Amino acid sequence: MKPHLPLLAAVAIISASALAYEVLLMRLFSIIQWHHFAYMMISLALLGYGVSGVFLALNRDRLVKLFPTWTMANMLLFSCSAPMCFLLAQYIPFNPAEMLWTPMQLWNLCSIYLILALPFFFTANVAGLALYRYKDRVSSIYAADLSGAGIGSIGIMLLLFLLFPEKILTVLMLSGVVATLLVSSHDLERSKPWVMLSVIIGLTAIITPSASIALKVSPYKTLNQLLQLPGTQIIGRYSSPLGLIDIVKSGTTPLRHAPGLSLNAATEPPEQLAVFTDADNMTAITRYDGNPQTLGYLDQTTSALPYHLKRHADVLILGAGTGSDVLQANYHAIKHIDAVELNPQIVELVQRKYAGFTGYLYSSAHVDVHVDEARGYLAATGKTYNLVNLSLLDAFGASAAGLYSMAENYLYTEQAVREYLRHVSPDGYLSITRWIKIPPRDEAKLLATVIGALKTAGIAQPRQQIVMIRGWQTSTLLVKRGIISADEIARLKQFCNERSFDPVYYPGITEQEANRFNVQQQPYLYRAATALLGDRSQAFIDAYKFNIEPATDDKPYLFHFFKWRTLPEISSLMASGGSFLLESGYLLLIAALVQAVLASLLLIVLPLRLWKNKLGIEPDSGNHLPLLAYFFCLGLAFLFIEIAFIQKFMLILHHPLYAITVVLSTFLLSAGAGSYFSTRLTAGTETPILMLPIGVIALLSVNYALGFGTIAEFLLKTGSLSRYLFSVILIAPLGFCMGMPFPVALAKISRTNPALIPWAWGINGCASVISAILATLIAMQFGFTVLIFLAVGLYGLAAWCFPRLA
Repeated sequence: MKPHLPLLAAVAIISASALAYEVLLMRLFSIIQWHHFAYMMISLALLGYGVSGVFLALNRDRLVKLFPTWTMANMLLFSCSAPMCFLLAQYIPFNPAEMLWTPMQLWNLCSIYLILALPFFFTANVAGLALYRYKDRVSSIYAADLSGAGIGSIGIMLLLFLLFPEKILTVLMLSGVVATLLVSSHDLERSKPWVMLSVIIGLTAIITPSASIALKVSPYKTLNQLLQLPGTQIIGRYSSPLGLIDIVKSGTTPLRHAPGLSLNAATEPPEQLAVFTDADNMTAITRYDGNPQTLGYLDQTTSALPYHLKRHADVLILGAGTGSDVLQANYHAIKHIDAVELNPQIVELVQRKYAGFTGYLYSSAHVDVHVDEARGYLAATGKTYNLVNLSLLDAFGASAAGLYSMAENYLYTEQAVREYLRHVSPDGYLSITRWIKIPPRDEAKLLATVIGALKTAGIAQPRQQIVMIRGWQTSTLLVKRGIISADEIARLKQFCNERSFDPVYYPGITEQEANRFNVQQQPYLYRAATALLGDRSQAFIDAYKFNIEPATDDKPYLFHFFKWRTLPEISSLMASGGSFLLESGYLLLIAALVQAVLASLLLIVLPLRLWKNKLGIEPDSGNHLPLLAYFFCLGLAFLFIEIAFIQKFMLILHHPLYAITVVLSTFLLSAGAGSYFSTRLTAGTETPILMLPIGVIALLSVNYALGFGTIAEFLLKTGSLSRYLFSVILIAPLGFCMGMPFPVALAKISRTNPALIPWAWGINGCASVISAILATLIAMQFGFTVLIFLAVGLYGLAAWCFPRLA
């Protein structure tokens, strides 16, 4: 029996809605919590699909008799549960930083996980029941499911440009209603009650005031903390896939944002407006009347160091943001400034909405503003600069709390440093400013990364080209394209003495010079710098209490410092204020993996085990074991490759949401096409032909993993449209082949034992639940290349199991 076209369209729509909801949850939780919820969202979505497989496996015959009714019911349940589950989840008082000493936080995390999986359970019921109802057309339904998901990942990106994230929940409610009406059109007379209910839900979604869906931002985010001050108010709010921007003005207490300002500073910043991205990462728009003297405070920060070592004519500022570093360059009368900023919203604010307030800073004749990503801009230009300045890009609070530990960042890798230095003119500088942490973590890891980049570039004595200073809040690292001179060292000492900054390292420094003004118990950073620049640097890295291995494009995690052997020591310090040493983001990922495994075992594996006789499995028979292994391997391998490509393509596509959209949509659409094409492989000769797509998967994956540096270097030199186009071209053949093994196996067991179809769906979902989080942990620990090779091995194991499917 063939599924009618409205049903296929409805499956595609509900699948698109589910994928859009998944991406939307990433955005919403980035706003109300932090970035590291992203991979948990993928996992909980797949948990819903896995539990659905069990539910259908145990109730398939009863449900299939009521197929239209159950299908429409699940579509409407998704419509209602999508906004309601999010509203409920955000009111659970969860704080990831408290997990280690407050067990209740683990229960809160588990509650969020299970609540948000519910809408995905309803959408999975639609596709899973359709697969069993029309088991002779598995490929068509699976193709509709995957294609719809691919379209959904594109649609959510468009919606994020048009609407605030919380308002998109209403759109998703309406999409479930549309899918229900499509199913009802096949038998309108018998579906009248469902049509009426759909209309009621649709009208409710339309007339419900948008204020009823409000975001409850974590009280630990800096926006909420600032709003506690009297007289502060939000005066502007702007949204895009890159972030939710809030502009805050204070009418009572003047805002003062000057990271790393010397304690000796006698001048204050002019009037400022606070700018928050996703309720955090505070920067400031500064009033500028054209008089450089009003910017004197910027000369009292550690980042001003390169302007005092020599005169510069041409400066490149990467991550220009709201313009603080551009103002600093203005104060030092730089003739030409290239300012690169990824977020067009920020540029729009400074260049147009607040142009008068900023003195038309971004429209000045000597300032050229480029809306681009740092490495993308550099790859496409041949210009060199006297100074390349990498701005302080993240908030101190989130960075210090370990909340960015899972954030991939391709700005601070060995390959990135080499690219920056390639654009520094002879005797020019690369300047990088970071927050101070005690004991040193990202400053030490950044230094190790820079030293690794110099050694890879053939610099035999990096110690002759590096200087570093620190204040009470920030440190600034300079890398010279040449040998540091005695005159530059004298100027550095004078700069530090006048501002009470401490030199960390320069050629010839002594330990007594490194801890005079901002006194620490030990000169931690000095000792780290001298050890890393010495002959036994690797031994120092291995023995260090935190992970300070150099960051690379294969492991772009500058802020991942966690070492398991240090955890007992940190735990013993909790009572005396040692919580700031925790990597709460990494620990959240571990907690999420544990709960994913437990949820999979309790909600998927255990029911299948207890009621396997209802699934057509004979007692004490091992015939189902190859089936279990096959679909479990596919669930792990598919997500391993997908997650690896999402993370790798962030370098090319510049932002996590862009990478998620392009990679997911391409994988899903091409896998849908591969699924549809796989109908030609199911005529009794599946085994030899299945080896072809698995062989292509292995070949392409290995080549992409080993050659990604060359691929990225080529694509970064092309324009934005070309990058997206080539990304699709690279991913599509791989996705096409990855879409075949699942439906080919389903088609085979539909002829031998169709009762096992929902069971296979559940086992695949169980593996997928675990793999979304496990893939991130493997990438952080061993790198993307290892992750991809593991996926290839799992596909090989699946190929070995395939002939044994009963």
